[in-house]
Amino acid sequence: MVAARITVNGKETPIAPAAPHTTVLDFLRERGLTGTKEGCAEGECGACSVLVARPGVDKPTDWVAVNACLIPVAALDGQEVVTSEGLAAADACGTPAALHPVQGEMAVRGGSQCGYCTPGFVCSMASEYYRPDRCARSTPADGGSGGAEHGPNGFDLHALSGNLCRCTGYRPIRGAAFAVGMPAEDDPLARRREQSPPAPATTRYSRDDSTFLRPATLADAVRLLRERPEAVVVAGSTDWGVEVNIGSRRAGCVLAVDRLAELRELRVGSGHVEIGAALTLTEIERRLRGEVPLLDELFPQFASRLIRNSATLGGNLGTGSPIGDSPPVLLALEASLVLADADGEREVPLSDYFTGYRRSVRRPGELIRSVRVPLPLSPVTAFHKIAKRRFDDISSVAVAFALDVEDGTVRKARIGLGGVAATPIRALAAEAALEGRPWTARTAEAAALVLRGEGTPMDDHRASAGYRSAMLGQSLLKLYARTTEAVSS
Repeated sequence: MVAARITVNGKETPIAPAAPHTTVLDFLRERGLTGTKEGCAEGECGACSVLVARPGVDKPTDWVAVNACLIPVAALDGQEVVTSEGLAAADACGTPAALHPVQGEMAVRGGSQCGYCTPGFVCSMASEYYRPDRCARSTPADGGSGGAEHGPNGFDLHALSGNLCRCTGYRPIRGAAFAVGMPAEDDPLARRREQSPPAPATTRYSRDDSTFLRPATLADAVRLLRERPEAVVVAGSTDWGVEVNIGSRRAGCVLAVDRLAELRELRVGSGHVEIGAALTLTEIERRLRGEVPLLDELFPQFASRLIRNSATLGGNLGTGSPIGDSPPVLLALEASLVLADADGEREVPLSDYFTGYRRSVRRPGELIRSVRVPLPLSPVTAFHKIAKRRFDDISSVAVAFALDVEDGTVRKARIGLGGVAATPIRALAAEAALEGRPWTARTAEAAALVLRGEGTPMDDHRASAGYRSAMLGQSLLKLYARTTEAVSS
């Protein structure tokens, strides 16, 4: 087997002697690329942002910004990485000859003071700069941008939602983002998008009694899991990376499934939408292109773009967290999971999947292969996430609705809840209070009272039990108000 290697700023370098748990951040800094900074070690500040060449949606390759503090360097075996130092054009000697356009705009518009966060901002901004479907937008006559979060150059500020700045302030950074143009035809990173990204490497990397494995196929993965049932399964490492950094967790064996082709399929059929468990949330969003509106409501509220560039539905469901953002939405969509092991596959309704706090029906040796969402979809949907911040925060309460309303009557209601019990749950009593009744203010108010009593909410540092219960009822009233406003307008 070929020795594990990674290409950084165009130069191939061996991963050894780094330990399997060594993060990309530490690997880069140990090699003098100190633009990549550690701010939080949890994927919340973006100071560690770097670019990775990944399979594209509109072109063969996308330059994707990721949190280097969360990803083990062994997970990038065979892959290409660009840091803030590698963005600028270099002369024949390899010395940067000119600032990258993103770096130039940040400099001339005062986008940096202490500079600690700046390289991370630059990498996240560069990822959006190279987004293939970014294009100039028509703007109002007064020169406005057509929306506070979208610039006239097509720049989506959500690309920077995972980057924090503590001293410059965001106005000049926003100004720099909205000032960048389109990549020049001779831009090497733009041209790189026209070629395929590196193929996934089959990896077996061992150091210090620890092994990182990336199998070639799903069959190999489930066989390895049967042989090594203690292995920690990772995809984007957005959860495991925090355990390694903050909890000092170490594993004798880590099994990566993020590049398995069988876990990266997305199909829209006549009976259901099937979403591979190892597709990142960004890939799902861009490949579905609005086919599942309720998921489109979820994506902007799920952490940050940096996290969504790595996080997967399989990982979010696999952790079994009661405050994960995707389970309420998928419960409302009546999704099921396809579980695979060495003996075959089985399909389990998500409503039957969770059995207790961070526990599920998934057996040792089983992987989540895909998520199936049945069709047709309910036309009235909403996702309400109650948190202390508008974006990039953990929810206090999450509520997802999917209703069929025909001739003014609720024919079917599905409501998924998060943050109000030891597991994500369906609001069965509230669903029953809606079904078969007219979609009126009286019905909504009565069902809201029932919804307030669902689950077993608790008091903690995010919210009180009373607040959580109140927000459940308010969410249904908000949904009703929104639907009636749409009809009246």
